[in-house]
Amino acid sequence: MQRMNNGLQLSEVFTSIEGEGIFVGTKTLFVRMAGCHLKCYWCDTAYALAMDSGTSYSIDNAKKLISKCLQPNTFKVNFTGGEPLIQYEAIKELAKFVKEKGLRTCLESSCYDARRFAKVIPYIDICKVEFKMSNSKVVDINSHVVLLNNEIECLKIAVKHRTKTTFIKVVVTNSTDIGEFKRLVRLIFESLSSSEDISGFIIQPVYGFDEISAEALMDFYDIVYSFYHNVRIIPQIHKAIGAR
Repeated sequence: MQRMNNGLQLSEVFTSIEGEGIFVGTKTLFVRMAGCHLKCYWCDTAYALAMDSGTSYSIDNAKKLISKCLQPNTFKVNFTGGEPLIQYEAIKELAKFVKEKGLRTCLESSCYDARRFAKVIPYIDICKVEFKMSNSKVVDINSHVVLLNNEIECLKIAVKHRTKTTFIKVVVTNSTDIGEFKRLVRLIFESLSSSEDISGFIIQPVYGFDEISAEALMDFYDIVYSFYHNVRIIPQIHKAIGAR
C-alpha cells in the first residue's frame, strides 16, 4: 500500500482554516494524501479514498507544490488524507522539509499501523490520534480489535516524545454505543502514565446524518470528564463557516 519509486499520490494541497481539534481556527496548509482503506461511513473526503485518485508527484515536485501553496502567517502544516500512513515514507520526507522551513507539522491519522507511525513521529510536532468506534464500519469486529491495539500503541509512542503535542479525537453519532465508548475511554487512560501526557480529548459529532443530540453529547462528555478535564465537544467548524 506504499507508493514506490520515490513518488507519492497527492489528492490536494491548499490553505484554509483548521476546523477540528485543539487548534481549531488556525491558518493551516493541508497536504491531503490520496488513498484510504478504512472508508468510515461518515467520511467527508470520499474523493481521496482511492489510491489512484489525485495526482502523482515526485518528492521534489511535491516539495515545490508545498512551497508554492504556503501563505504568510501559516500556523501549521497538516498531513491528512485519505490515510497518510499508507504513504508514510513520503510523509517522512515532506514533514522533514516543512520543519526545515521552521513550520509546525501535524499528522492526522487513524493510526492503523504503529510501526509506520513510529517511523514518521520524529518529524511531527502535533499528533492527532483518532480512535475509531465500531460503528464507523471500517473493519469487521475481529479486525477492529487489531485496529484499536494499533491506535493505543500509537498513542503510547506519541506521548513518549515529550516535545510533541498529542491529542485524541473520537467521532460519535446517534448510533455510537455509549457503553463501548466508556470502555474505550477507560482503556485510553489506563494506557497513559498520566492524563497530563495528552493536550486534549475531542469528541466530534457528525453532521448531516445520524446526528447525536446535545443531551446525549453531554453524557459522552461526562464519561471523559471523570478521567480527564480537558475534554471538548467540537463539531467540524470549517463546514459552518464555509471553509474547505
